[in-house]
Amino acid sequence: MESLNLADIFVTFLAIIGPQKVLLSFGRLARTLDDRSVRTLATATAATAAIIGVVFALTAPWVATFFHIGAPELNLAAGLLFIIYAIGLVLGVHFDSEPRHKAAAAASAAADEEAEEVDPTHPLTSAFRAMLLPFVVSPIAIAADLDESISASGWGGRWTVAGAFALVALVDMLCAWAFAPLLRRLHDNLLEVLSRLLGVLLVAVGVGVFLDGLTALGVVLHGRH
Repeated sequence: MESLNLADIFVTFLAIIGPQKVLLSFGRLARTLDDRSVRTLATATAATAAIIGVVFALTAPWVATFFHIGAPELNLAAGLLFIIYAIGLVLGVHFDSEPRHKAAAAASAAADEEAEEVDPTHPLTSAFRAMLLPFVVSPIAIAADLDESISASGWGGRWTVAGAFALVALVDMLCAWAFAPLLRRLHDNLLEVLSRLLGVLLVAVGVGVFLDGLTALGVVLHGRH
């Protein structure tokens, strides 16, 4: 991995945790948040994801040594977690459903009673929790971040990995600002169809990462290099 430059690593992270992976989640949450709250949520989640990515990129060798893990273990764990999350999408199980419904119920009650708007603290906190797995601490993204950083040579390589991760988080934030309000206008059934289609694709991604872990452990898989 030492030969990878910033553009190469940026493209890698863009494929793993780019807008195509997080916009649908932002679109669902935008159904119960106004545009300003969506921008606040996108900024907060992107900043947190970038900070986590930078910290792990810069400390990857010591993290791996402390926990006695390497690329195979990271790929197996990340792949397994992502498979579980993606299967939930395919089956229509949204792990953020309870917080989102509570926020929606509160907003609806306030509208019906023509009272003052609900304190945005609770809806935003719930929405932030809902974005933890698909964006803020995405298992595959963290595993790739650690893997790239461990493979990099010296501080220069690790800073390159950290910079690429932060840039992708910035791209996700800008796309959420631009497109999440548009996704809000989509019909619930269409969002559900898109969610399940994305789930199928993400299951394949998770399986691929899991198989990479098996290959790194020396398991011979026919037709896979």
